[in-house]
Amino acid sequence: MQENIEKAVKAHASGLFFAESGDFQKSLPFYKTALRLNPRVSQYWGNYIDALLKLNRTRDAILVLKQARDKGAKGHIFEKLEKRLVLLSKNPGPEVIDSLISCHSKGMFQHVIDRTGLLLQEFPYSFILLNLRGACFAALRQFDAAIVNYQEAVKIEPDNAEGYNNIGVALKQSGNSEAALRYYQQALEIKSDYVEAYHNLSILLSGKAFKKPYPRMLQIIDYMLNQQALVRPSEIGKAAVSLLKYEPGFSRALEVFVSSKGKNLMIEVIESLSALPALLSLMNVWPIADIEVEKLLMRIRSNILLFIFDVPPSQAIINFQSALALQCFTNEYVYSQSNAEVLALEELETAIKRTFAAQKQPDTRWILCLASYRALGDYDWYDSLIVTGEINAVYTRQIKEPRYEELLKDDIPTLGEVTDNISKSVREQYEANPYPRWVNIGLPQTSQSIEALASTLEVEFFDTSVKGNKKPQILIAGCGTGQHSITTANRFRDAEVLAVDLSLSSLAYAVRKTEELGLTNIRYMHADILDLDKLGRQFDIVESVGVLHHMSNPMDGWNVLTRCLKTSGLMKIGLYSQYARQDIDAVRKDIQESGLGATDSDMRSVRERLISQQQNHHKQVMSSTDFYSLSTVRDLLFHVKEHCFTLPEIEDRLHQLNLVFCGFELDGLKNPSNDLLKWHSYEKQNPRTFVGMYQFWCQKTV
Repeated sequence: MQENIEKAVKAHASGLFFAESGDFQKSLPFYKTALRLNPRVSQYWGNYIDALLKLNRTRDAILVLKQARDKGAKGHIFEKLEKRLVLLSKNPGPEVIDSLISCHSKGMFQHVIDRTGLLLQEFPYSFILLNLRGACFAALRQFDAAIVNYQEAVKIEPDNAEGYNNIGVALKQSGNSEAALRYYQQALEIKSDYVEAYHNLSILLSGKAFKKPYPRMLQIIDYMLNQQALVRPSEIGKAAVSLLKYEPGFSRALEVFVSSKGKNLMIEVIESLSALPALLSLMNVWPIADIEVEKLLMRIRSNILLFIFDVPPSQAIINFQSALALQCFTNEYVYSQSNAEVLALEELETAIKRTFAAQKQPDTRWILCLASYRALGDYDWYDSLIVTGEINAVYTRQIKEPRYEELLKDDIPTLGEVTDNISKSVREQYEANPYPRWVNIGLPQTSQSIEALASTLEVEFFDTSVKGNKKPQILIAGCGTGQHSITTANRFRDAEVLAVDLSLSSLAYAVRKTEELGLTNIRYMHADILDLDKLGRQFDIVESVGVLHHMSNPMDGWNVLTRCLKTSGLMKIGLYSQYARQDIDAVRKDIQESGLGATDSDMRSVRERLISQQQNHHKQVMSSTDFYSLSTVRDLLFHVKEHCFTLPEIEDRLHQLNLVFCGFELDGLKNPSNDLLKWHSYEKQNPRTFVGMYQFWCQKTV
């Protein structure tokens, strides 16, 4: 007994230490341990409740208060906390709240609205009741009423981040994105690590270009870019670039440097750009999809090389060089080179070799300069490099990770040798250019059920029994470098996912990223879709996005996938739209007429030509983020095999395969109908509706 008391005192002291430093979240487990060991000490209960209140967890504090009273906690300090709780919450009992939450989760929205309406007459200052009521109105798409209730809730608890986030969601759903932006920002100012608010903000920022400066948003974007699983940089990249262009140092660099050169001006520009953390973060993780920025970075890269032996020892310059080397590696050295750069590179390489021959280490600036033109792992002297903090990030990305991927290839199981000729050609393309190269990804913190997925996407299943499957077996046919498989495995965390691909290079990349993110429910395999019958098994869900249209006969692959799907199972398919690809087809014809092939040099030449063109189909292609890295340019304009479809053709193929169309997976566009012919009429009037591709869900009938 005495031992438990002493342990409780120590645990409570640890809780107080974290609470006094402001980290109330870390104090909670220590308070809980103290209470488990000695629940009779009122001070332990009081401090635990106080920490919950500091974290805006009023409902949890109420439940703990009740537990404390049941354990016989007493005292003046405890009575003061109880009064404070009553003033803060003015809520009905926890059993009533639990009942309302349960009804909300079951979709009984009007019932909850009616009950909370009555309860608010007795508890008019209840944040929980108003918040729940707002959520129900939002679920019924009565957004004005939802916003009114959410706003009343935050008047009661003005420091509750959840309330501001909820207002932002309702405003976004009602079409008022600008106002939603402000509320998400308020939520994050209150709670800087609020993952759900970041996730919602990233959706709002996707594809957005700001028309005016927006204070603090660049800092928020910078934070998002530096988190491994918070957001896909491609989703917020356009917004980040548009805000950067309002920064004086950046706008001046764009204005004066693209058409100028000189060592002093270069140093001035680099130092001003290095003072923009969001720019360096963006360069680290995403091939920046902006022609103006590309021209600026190309010009700076060239000037650094041409003046490399005169570049002063500046930390700002080294920081920028590191970011530039990572940018160029991530875009797979898509920037073209002048003859002067080719000669200067030869001179720099010679200087580095001489330095190593003299058993010395080359200047950091030389190494980073070279790394912005070619991966360090491609040089035979890379093992002689001593890794310092200044080159560690570049060394990791350009040498350490690729070497690890080569090792991983030996451990990836294979279903058999690839024999189809087109499959072989496609495999060769993706072995040379794993698609796409990525660094960070956006993964929601919570798992999702099939039922929740159907509700979110507004798709309709003809056999609803599938919604009850809590642990689906999932096949990802054509997983590439892992973004698809990782997203699906994170979405369905109780699922078992098998992800296959033709390219071992892509699979090794996927395995490495999966390990980094700590996901354990994915198994990878090297396989051709045409051989998947050899698995001898069927799956609850089959997903294949951006794959079938690169096969010799897409229907052959689709037939195999359908045989791998259980009856009533779900299938997600992604196919190119004939209407949306018209501009791309026009550019591809231009390329064919030019006589250029698909070498890296040819692709850079094509990009140069397109950048100088003014025709609409050229501009449309340059507006695609795929235009800004070598592997994505190859996939966009130089793929060895590509088919495009129309919706009537897809409807016909679904009928042949005994698949029922359930709905599109669309960003910002509702599913008004499951009639593909109506969608076809809509697409003819709006040909860029499916500019990415058709992504839709269907279900197997027999």
